[in-house]
Amino acid sequence: MTLTRAVVAATLVVGLLAPAPASAAPARHYEQAGPHAVTVERGGPDHTLYYPTDAPGPMPVLIWGNGTGATPEPYDAVLRHIASWGFVVAAANTTQSGSGREMLAGARFLIDEDKRPGSVFHGRIDETKIGAAGHSQGGGGAIAAGADPIVDTTVPIQPGPQGQVGALHGPAFFAAGQVDLIVPSFYVRARYGQADQVPAVFGEVRGAGHFLAGDTRVRLLGAVTAWLRYWLTGDQRAKPVFFGPSCELCGDDAWSSVARNDRAGEIT
Repeated sequence: MTLTRAVVAATLVVGLLAPAPASAAPARHYEQAGPHAVTVERGGPDHTLYYPTDAPGPMPVLIWGNGTGATPEPYDAVLRHIASWGFVVAAANTTQSGSGREMLAGARFLIDEDKRPGSVFHGRIDETKIGAAGHSQGGGGAIAAGADPIVDTTVPIQPGPQGQVGALHGPAFFAAGQVDLIVPSFYVRARYGQADQVPAVFGEVRGAGHFLAGDTRVRLLGAVTAWLRYWLTGDQRAKPVFFGPSCELCGDDAWSSVARNDRAGEIT
């Protein structure tokens, strides 16, 4: 599970934001940058914050966990992209995010800032719409954080063993790489299989290793953004990416395997 910053930086960002075609289907639509310019600054209890520069409100929150040995910098393009779609992202500045504690501290900081006069976030945080996501150990940290009642949805990306899937109380999207040798796809699918108490979707990116470089990274980012937009903003354009009889991901060749549990299948 060890990730070096150099390797992550080299593989995570390359080819991240390729433009989608003009006739983009919903998932491809969310591969494009969102409508907001993004501000990045240090803040909170040792966090890097990404948020829309125009700070519309109230805004949903995403708390982010890094892979082992990594900090938010290698994930910068990922987090900017999500923020451009109207989210406030709190990325914990820790190389060991598996407990989820540092991630949750970012959410609680933003909830407090929503109530503090003079804060750029005053009156602009929707504390009822909080998601947790992360990569590798940070994916395990997202599962751990997702047990907290303040977290509404969870996106574990190639997650480590941290956290208890059975403790999740909100919908979850588990993402795997088809040829990932660090966190194998069968392991991610097994964790997805434990989430029968909530709507859960499993997606395996075709030909992808642990770092999801190039086009495979773009496909993943579009799907993750769509998931967050649907569950945290109610964006109906994002819904058919995962749900209903058409289920865009289910028929997309970029995804070598997609599964939905019974609770997800009931969403039409």
